[in-house]
Amino acid sequence: MNKKAVLVILGIVLLVFIAMGVYYFWIQVSNPFRLMRFREWISNPAAHTAWSNKAGSPCGDAPFIFPTDGMIGFLWDDSFRFGHHHQGIDIFGGNEIGKTPVVAVFEGYLTRQPDWKSSLILRLPHDPLQPSRQIWVYYTHMSDEKGNSFIADEFPPGSKEVFVKAGTRLGYQGDYSGDPDNPVGVHLHLSIVKDNGEGHYLNELDIRNTLDPSPYFNLPLNGKLNKDEVPVCR
Repeated sequence: MNKKAVLVILGIVLLVFIAMGVYYFWIQVSNPFRLMRFREWISNPAAHTAWSNKAGSPCGDAPFIFPTDGMIGFLWDDSFRFGHHHQGIDIFGGNEIGKTPVVAVFEGYLTRQPDWKSSLILRLPHDPLQPSRQIWVYYTHMSDEKGNSFIADEFPPGSKEVFVKAGTRLGYQGDYSGDPDNPVGVHLHLSIVKDNGEGHYLNELDIRNTLDPSPYFNLPLNGKLNKDEVPVCR
């Protein structure tokens, strides 16, 4: 076999591997259906009101009420890049920053660390699905891109173990990412975080430290299981 033929074969093999990589990313990682629906919502929320959930009431017999108005754009265990696993759900209100209220999904004890500009966390001493264990509910992106907070004034930085009832207004959706030049889009990120067994929450950035929120909201919120459905309470 001559050199030219070898190069042609190697080129074909390379193209096959590239095609397989593109297929894997779009089908197995990014979920093109979810991306398409998300873009449709962002471009014109008023045209897709059927995709929106309402804050403040449970879906059927779900233990948690819904935390904010909007479309659930991305789910727990979705992937945005190789090796990434989304630790919670992203809810996009379709409004400007600071306009869409965010509420407590369940009664619990609120903490906001002194350096948290857009985040807070609720401690639930008794998981409503497994009362013998403690869990935490983490909220974030509740400030503008520069870190100006939309969290309610009742919960300033340094707040610790403040009791709140389900439905208490905690603040408003924002687009803070930690980088003023890279806002993430107006939404709420919420995740259910495991306790470390000593009364403190685990690192929310690792999906292994979080729980599938589906049974807490009675909605199909597992990205590996839900490939083609916008989660809406009917």
